[in-house]
Formats: sequence, structure tokens, C-alpha cells
Amino acid sequence: MAKEKVVLAYSGGLDTSVILKWLVSKGYEVIAYACNIGQNDFDEDKIKKKALNVGAGKFYSVDVREEFVKDFVFKAIMANAKYEGRYLLGTALARPLIAKKQVEIAKNEDAKILSHGATGKGNDQVRFELAYLTLAPEMKIYAPWKDREFLEKFKGRDDLIEYARQNDITVKQTKSDPWSTDENLMHISYEAGILENPMQEPLERMFQMTVSPKDAPDKETIIDVVFEKGIPVEVRNLSDGTTKSSALNLFLYLNEIGGKNGAGRLDMVESRYVGMKSRGIYESPAATILQTAHIDLEGMTMDREVMKLRDMLIPLYAEKIYCGYWFSPEMEILGKFFTSTQDYVSGVVRISLYKGNIVVIGRKSGFSLYNEELVSMHERGKYEPEKARGFIDINALRLQISYEREKRAKDRRQ
Repeated sequence: MAKEKVVLAYSGGLDTSVILKWLVSKGYEVIAYACNIGQNDFDEDKIKKKALNVGAGKFYSVDVREEFVKDFVFKAIMANAKYEGRYLLGTALARPLIAKKQVEIAKNEDAKILSHGATGKGNDQVRFELAYLTLAPEMKIYAPWKDREFLEKFKGRDDLIEYARQNDITVKQTKSDPWSTDENLMHISYEAGILENPMQEPLERMFQMTVSPKDAPDKETIIDVVFEKGIPVEVRNLSDGTTKSSALNLFLYLNEIGGKNGAGRLDMVESRYVGMKSRGIYESPAATILQTAHIDLEGMTMDREVMKLRDMLIPLYAEKIYCGYWFSPEMEILGKFFTSTQDYVSGVVRISLYKGNIVVIGRKSGFSLYNEELVSMHERGKYEPEKARGFIDINALRLQISYEREKRAKDRRQ
């Protein structure tokens, strides 16, 4: 009798290596799937060798970096998406793409089970499984961190590390360095271990994408970021003449120079979808630079009332991404709306990078709503200031009526 096939989202790290061995021990045929989504240490040959050594029957590796930047990261930047006004959603944006490719492999292999290594306390379990259930509702899901037998065997990371040692599985994580990381092209996140104490200052040796702002160069780096309809299309380093134009190349380059200047760090406590608060520390140099530039360009090119309407929907859009609803009808509608607001968001934003600071120092656009002559304090232009009297009087009418009502109410109380 043929073994049941399981496609496991496999990183080569502690959790998924243990899960792979566990599944093999339970009699499953495991197809290990590694997704190159921009991890600095992604080594296809090394991950493949490890997966096969641990017991995988087959191995897939898919490079999604270009697709991730174009179809996920840039869409979020175009919408100025930040969860709870701060988090740029690096992990949340990666999960639906990873899940989508996993489903494609499962269908190609005629596998009926999908598996992931997300814990039962976090957001990623929701993100993966909502994507699975949307794209492949006919398939079963094996989530070990919600399996009673697995939970009895592995009560924490120390048990995983010990199991890996007993089964000759090499892992980078150790008992003395127990924080968890998630890395992709957009960011690296850190959580768990000593970081669960919200007053614990992050250790400098933890950070991988950025130098400490204290150790960044004493000279600023000046760059121009070029946008077309809200999408970054080119980056020019005015300090050394470097130019990058493809989506992936410019994003990689901004990660590089942003990281060298200590830009893009964030330490926050956020609201997980499953109901608890958690602490996350993030490094997102390129995304932070691009969103800063994009917001500034919109200030010059976007109508005030359109911006008000758009801004009301940003928290909803960010929340939908964070909670795993990328493949939902509401996300499709929101995406079309945000795209429609970007017709005139084209131009150049000049930025200074210096010791962790991202400072806009100039901008220009052929679609600018900014009229230097009209706004000038040195000439009248087409503006007729005497008309402001009536404008102010009309806007004051509502305030006057409300104030009179308050006086009447006060008199009655007396």
C-alpha cells in the first residue's frame, strides 16, 4: 500500500527538520518544499541535502523573490500598509505566496496533505491554513503544533533541540541562543526566548540586516527614489553614482545601503490575531525607505479628499494582510481601490540616510498639485486673499451654532 504523501513547507531550521523526521517516523512520504523568498543564507543544495538526509522522499525549491517584491511587497508599499500603524508586514506578506507555491506542488505530486511548522499560538498558522483552505479545500492539513501527540512529545524548544541531537539533525539554534527568527527579502523578525520580556533590550549580535545606528558611517548617503504610479522603478545613489532599476535589484540594493546606515529597525508589542499580545523586533531597511518616500510623494500628488478616503482604509487593508486574508474578495476590492489612487503618484523623492534616520530632503513630480507661485508669500498669483473672509465665515457658522447650544444648555442647568 502506497504511503500518504505530505508536502511540508521546509526551511531547514529546527522546527521543520524535527517535523520532517516526525512525519517520516509516522509512515508518511514527505515531499520537502523550500521557498527562496530572499533569506540571506538560503542555500538550495545544503537544504536539499539536509532534507533528504533527514528522510524526505523528494525535494522542491522555488525562487519567488521577484514575484514577492512585485506582487506582494510593492502592493503593500503602494497602500502605505502598516499593521497597528507600525509593522510593515514582512512575514504576513510572505506566507500567502509560500502557501500558494506549496499548493501548486501538492497538486503536481497528487499529494493530499499539506503541512507547516507554525506554532499553535501565533499568526502564521492562520495565514498558512486560510490560504490552504481557500486554494485547496479538498486537501487535509497536518499542523503538528496542534497535534496532541506531538505536543506531548515536544513541550518546548529544548525538547526539539534534544530530539534533533538524538537523530543527528544539525541545527543552528542552541539552548543558549533561543530566540526565533523569520527571514525573507523584506525583513528579519525576532521573537521568543529572552525577547519575551518586553523590557529586555535586544542584543546587538542578534541583528543581521542592519548595523547599529551608533556604528553607522558618519557621512550621510543621498539617494533618489523614482516612482511610476506608486511603484518604485529606480534608485539612484547620488553619493557614488550607483543606479538600480529592476524591482528585485533595487530592493536588494536598498536593503544593502539602508542596512549599512542602520535604517529600518523596529521593536514593538503587537496584537496577534489569535487574541494575545506579542513582542516582535524587525529589520526592514528597504521597505522602510520606500514607504517613507512613497508617503512623501503622495503629499505632493494626491488630492486631499482622496487621501482622506484612502487613509481610512489603510488600517483595514493592513489588518487583512496581517490576519491572513490575502486571497479574499475584500482584498481584491481593496487592492483595486488602492491602485486607482496611484494614477498620479509618479516622480522622484530625494532621501538622506544617516545613522538610522531616513529623512526626505526633496521631491518633484510632473503630476504635482503643488504650485509654487500660488503658495508663495512673496507674490499674489491667482489667489485672491480677500475671498478667504467668506470662506472662514461659512466654516465658522457650524461652530457658532454649536457654541450657542452649549450656552443654552448651561443656562437651563443653572
